[in-house]
Amino acid sequence: MAFSSANVSERELQPPSLAISTVIFALRHDPDSGRPELWLPLVRRIRQPHRGKWALPGGPLGSRESLHDAAGRNLSDTTGLAPRYLEQLYAFGSVDRAATQRLVSIVYWALVQPDEAHQARESENVQWFRADSLEPLAFDHNEIVDYALWRLRNKMAYGSIAYHFLGERFTLAQVREVYEAVLGLELDPANFRRHLRAAPDIAATDEFQQGGRHRPPRLYRYTGAPAPAAAEAVLNTPASTSVPVPAGRNP
Repeated sequence: MAFSSANVSERELQPPSLAISTVIFALRHDPDSGRPELWLPLVRRIRQPHRGKWALPGGPLGSRESLHDAAGRNLSDTTGLAPRYLEQLYAFGSVDRAATQRLVSIVYWALVQPDEAHQARESENVQWFRADSLEPLAFDHNEIVDYALWRLRNKMAYGSIAYHFLGERFTLAQVREVYEAVLGLELDPANFRRHLRAAPDIAATDEFQQGGRHRPPRLYRYTGAPAPAAAEAVLNTPASTSVPVPAGRNP
């Protein structure tokens, strides 16, 4: 059915469609300040609806592929990325999300390490943007990004999600930069270093970062649980937590 010919009564007769979208977060250095900031890649739509607007990478679910496989395929097709951290985030299924028919999107999120981010494919229709200052996107994708940011910032307060932005070896200052970039805060270096050294899931190595003008800082490694490989159940926050699930308007 053509986009222009769809109407409410026709949409009600169509079966729901299922799509996959992915929010990809990575740290990139600001070209002006040089400080790491949180960025994500977007894809320019080349067809209606919302032709010409930027959107999250994604597409329809294939009839013979799993949700996780579909998310990985869409990422590879649009950005060339195959992130180590790829996890199911939430399902967005408001009745009027799409103009042509009922559309439910299973949204994944990916956290990209520096070596992965540099491999991302960029073109006229695939570009990176600052995650916290996006222009109006196609469909309800601004609301999806806002929800992903909310989840990410909450998970930074506990657990070990920050280490999935880093390589196998990292300095304590690099961990602090992750927290500052995601939370939008400046943290006291001495206090942060003291708390981090008491954390159970990182260990000092005998290696040091080379290439600086000053005394080289010691490198650490993460010793906790690995990144999730494929969470096939939609992640739900416990009932005791208030979840600001956005009321989507469109895919």
